Amino acid sequence: MSFVDNVMAGLALVANIESFLALFIGVAVGTVAGAIPGMSATMAVALTLPFTFAMAPITGILLLLGVYKGGIFGGSIPAILIRTPGTPASSATILDGYPLAEKGQAGKALGMALWASCTADLISNLSLILFAGWLASFALSFGPPEFFTLILFSLTIIAGVSGDSLLRGALSALLGLMLATIGLDLIYGTNRFTFGSPTLMGGLNFIAVLIGLFALPEIIAMVWNPKAHEGKTRTLGKNWVTFADYKASFRTIVRGSFIGVFLGSIPGIGAAPAAFLSYSEARRKSPNKANFGKGELEGVAAAEAGNNGVAGATLIPLLALGVPGDVITAIILGAFMIHGLQPGPIMFVMNADIIYGLFIGLIVSSVFLFIIGTVAIKGFKYVADIPRGVLFPAVMVLCIYGVFAVNNNLFDVGVMFVMGGVGYLMMRYKVPSAPFLIAFILGPLLEDNFRQAMLMSNSSPAILFRGPITWFFWLLTAITVFAIARAGFKTIRNARAADAEAEEIQ
Repeated sequence: MSFVDNVMAGLALVANIESFLALFIGVAVGTVAGAIPGMSATMAVALTLPFTFAMAPITGILLLLGVYKGGIFGGSIPAILIRTPGTPASSATILDGYPLAEKGQAGKALGMALWASCTADLISNLSLILFAGWLASFALSFGPPEFFTLILFSLTIIAGVSGDSLLRGALSALLGLMLATIGLDLIYGTNRFTFGSPTLMGGLNFIAVLIGLFALPEIIAMVWNPKAHEGKTRTLGKNWVTFADYKASFRTIVRGSFIGVFLGSIPGIGAAPAAFLSYSEARRKSPNKANFGKGELEGVAAAEAGNNGVAGATLIPLLALGVPGDVITAIILGAFMIHGLQPGPIMFVMNADIIYGLFIGLIVSSVFLFIIGTVAIKGFKYVADIPRGVLFPAVMVLCIYGVFAVNNNLFDVGVMFVMGGVGYLMMRYKVPSAPFLIAFILGPLLEDNFRQAMLMSNSSPAILFRGPITWFFWLLTAITVFAIARAGFKTIRNARAADAEAEEIQ
């Protein structure tokens, strides 16, 4: 099929009230969830996932993408108004957003955040449309050895960049890989780690693990320290962002968007590093660099452009290679699988209508984001005032309902609570949860491709080095491990030097 035929097929799939309504509701839910301190875009997507089971695949995935897009922007609202980032990606927005709010210009800061977010979101979506198909056509030449080395590289980079400690990231990924082996071995038909329980033969339920790992720890943390997310809401003020303000920051927004696109297309990096890199580049190039951190509108634009530029780009490796770009796209990968779809190069051949339907929906989501964001800015006070005693019991009920509804199985609810305890301990001891989830999803793919490669070569490992693509990914993996280890040793050395200096002072 030609490009025009694919676009028309995609349009026929999404040009209905259900798809656009799902997208609109998704953006609204994500914006509200991102604006509630203590919730996050990840938590919102995880809680929305069970509601997509009864929907058509395209409708359910558009709902999740809408929640994702809205959640990334929604986090900027409390960051500016109460100095509490709704999502980790909004941490950089605090640097200039909150000082502007203290000057009575919160409305102006939020307006710039919205305009920068929508512009970056559009650029990110267009980048996805332009590059995902090209990358997928290249990936059609991949076989099991090539996919094995690609997934191994993805796990390496994700373990390394998802936290301050390489060891903690690697331990998290190893735990995810270990739990992914529970269940029936599909090649030899043997039980693995089932301990004689028939309920474990199908493995751990993905939804139970997901919601337990990302939603319950937030609830436990809120119960443990209920005042952690409280803050004084600033008034919006009389000033609003003007087109002249947007024009003055336009170059910064575009640069930040492309930084987000570049970093988002690399699996595992995420929105927070993109936001801070975009912010630092804007400060470096700005004639007003002395004002950054004191209430500079360009700083808000740079931070929001960086984190929203990631949102579409993380779908590039997901759709083209079947490798999630970050933890939220890992959840969306789970949604594809639940609907019987496997993202990757074959999907561009077998399900091109769904791919192009998603592209069209993503372009529309930028428009919905602007409309809903404008309303959300003015309505944030009511969202911020929802009593924690009402909000979190309601979230807990949604968690239990969502997990139980998958298989009507109380065992899955038990798995959710166990994973909630594990997730809370990981949060307390700063063990990143993203490598765990991504390893839990990619682990079976890693194993399947490795075993297929071994079957192809009569168990000869030489097949894993059979061509330039495998060598390329082995080289990238080696460089990544070396760079992460070097950074880890440097951190340890600096910590020891600081301790020695402190002892000398005493």
